[in-house]
Amino acid sequence: MTQSTTFGVRSMIAPLRRAALRTPATSGDFQGAGWPTDPDPELLLRQHAEFADVLRGLGVEVDVLEPTEGAVDAVFAYDPVFVTGRGMIVLDQIKPARSEEPPLLAKALADLGVETVGALDGDARADGGDLLWLDDHTLAMGRGYRTNVAAHQQLTRMLAEEDVTTVSFDMPHAGGRDEVLHLMSVLSPVREDLAVVYEPFAPVALLEALEQRGVEWIAVSDDEYQQLGSNVLAVAPGRAVIFSGAPRVVADLRAHGVEVTVVDADQIALGTGGPTCLTRPLLRG
Repeated sequence: MTQSTTFGVRSMIAPLRRAALRTPATSGDFQGAGWPTDPDPELLLRQHAEFADVLRGLGVEVDVLEPTEGAVDAVFAYDPVFVTGRGMIVLDQIKPARSEEPPLLAKALADLGVETVGALDGDARADGGDLLWLDDHTLAMGRGYRTNVAAHQQLTRMLAEEDVTTVSFDMPHAGGRDEVLHLMSVLSPVREDLAVVYEPFAPVALLEALEQRGVEWIAVSDDEYQQLGSNVLAVAPGRAVIFSGAPRVVADLRAHGVEVTVVDADQIALGTGGPTCLTRPLLRG
């Protein structure tokens, strides 16, 4: 398969060449969407702009999209669509506050030149946060309260067309239907042989798959999990971005030779989304 020079993703760790970010909404029902409190609007915007600047400084071409006012979770641009090696698959999100996001993000990305190769239909529901590349031919899919079996089945058929195999992992109940728990909540690959993992919520079969692949992992403590310590964005193998609040994870990553950039983003983190959630990779490799 020949990959486009402007879009195409088949990895979590290959050099991040291009990404889309969505400017945060500063109005809307934050608490109704699950944020514990309303963020400070000016600080929220400033932290998001600083995050974009960090990515640019690390060599990423960043497309910053206009805010979708009222859609407070739309800042987490990883979830509404999923980009593969051929283009984007438009998802269908089960959380009511996010149900309008997939077509809006799909249109914005189409305007940037990203082709649409599929869309979920019927009763299939999925968040991008439950979709994670184990390698360039294997996609891990979490099955939980945000992503269902019908979505797994449809994604498996679509991805088979580009020689990708899918592997499903059942997520735990954890905090229940109202808690945001994605596969990417518990696992962040940072290098081919290294990941960051919150073990208490990680599916056993997923940990076994990492072991079989020779992947070592840094275990995140309970308190640093609450500070999004398991949510780490790899911008290249061994180069990562993390929100402040997880100093032990940062120290462990650096002890393993990872170059870590720490970003202050406490207002964004109120939405329980970290740097991977903010970032919709468009081109890696």
